[in-house]
Amino acid sequence: MRSPRRTRADTAGRRHRKALRPVLGVGIGLLLASGLSAASVRPASAPVHYAVALPGASGHVYVTNQLDSTVSVIDAATNKVTATVPAGTAPEGIAVTPDGKHAYIADNGSAEVSVLDTRTNKIVATVPVGKNPSGVGLSPDGMFLYVANGGSNSISVLDTRINRVAASVPVGTSPVSVAVSRDGGSAYVANTGSGSVSVIDTRTHQVVRVLPAGPFPVGVAVTPDGGSAYVANEVAASVSVVATHAGTFTATVPVGVGAFDVALGQDGRSVYVAVLGPGKVSMIDTSTHRVSATVSLGPYGTDPFNLAVASSAVYVTEQGAGTLTVIDPKSFKVVATVTVGTSPYGVAVSP
Repeated sequence: MRSPRRTRADTAGRRHRKALRPVLGVGIGLLLASGLSAASVRPASAPVHYAVALPGASGHVYVTNQLDSTVSVIDAATNKVTATVPAGTAPEGIAVTPDGKHAYIADNGSAEVSVLDTRTNKIVATVPVGKNPSGVGLSPDGMFLYVANGGSNSISVLDTRINRVAASVPVGTSPVSVAVSRDGGSAYVANTGSGSVSVIDTRTHQVVRVLPAGPFPVGVAVTPDGGSAYVANEVAASVSVVATHAGTFTATVPVGVGAFDVALGQDGRSVYVAVLGPGKVSMIDTSTHRVSATVSLGPYGTDPFNLAVASSAVYVTEQGAGTLTVIDPKSFKVVATVTVGTSPYGVAVSP
């Protein structure tokens, strides 16, 4: 059982491996930096595992497992693991191309991006990037992947047609996540160390604006019209709503200790927030900037971490419990819990 408030030596830029983090809901992936083995990690409590299919669910869900250095492949129609694929060291962020043929995996420990052929479930290429790559974001056409290199304070722009880095963009300190606007014109980068969001013009590969955020911003999502950015501030226990063009705060939404990731609903009316400390996911109404619903995923130590949203489901990795939770967005209730690998981190859904 995990003891609270551990202090660990750290590799710079790892999204959750911060030696001075005051957050109680720290994920067990932090143990990797401290030299503990996967065998020493145990969930805070034994979760109940079950799987109920949601009507209309299809395709596959991909989950990176840090301490196993693997990717779990889950059939979205049945919510069952169909394959486990070896990846690079300590895989974190993951994104699937719009055609569903490839998944791109940020391997934090090996400073590279692994390219997964989703038809064969085999790694077909590896691309060196900056130090400690964490979050990734794909352009809407799937031609470019933006990789947040926390240890290099940069974004690698990977051309997916040739699997090579086309540009490296300096940003703030310890960038950890990337969101690309729906029109593909901008990439938004959450910089944990500098407490800001860098806005990159994807045509010129230059930072054109720096937006404010709360203490330790770790997740970012952008509305379909590009007018607002939602930023999860882990230390501030809140989500900041920022007007992207004016660069000013529109609202601050309290959500609880350890606000870690945000994802926009497909209709743009809701924003989902994974909150480490209380072990919950909250839903924010984008018209009122208030929490409209909350669902509990487990006790302290469950550690809901990252989110992915499909038309029929919201998917959440629980780093402490070693599970993936499936939430029905209509009822906002948990409908499935799927056991994956040790210390699951990123999650992505294929079309």
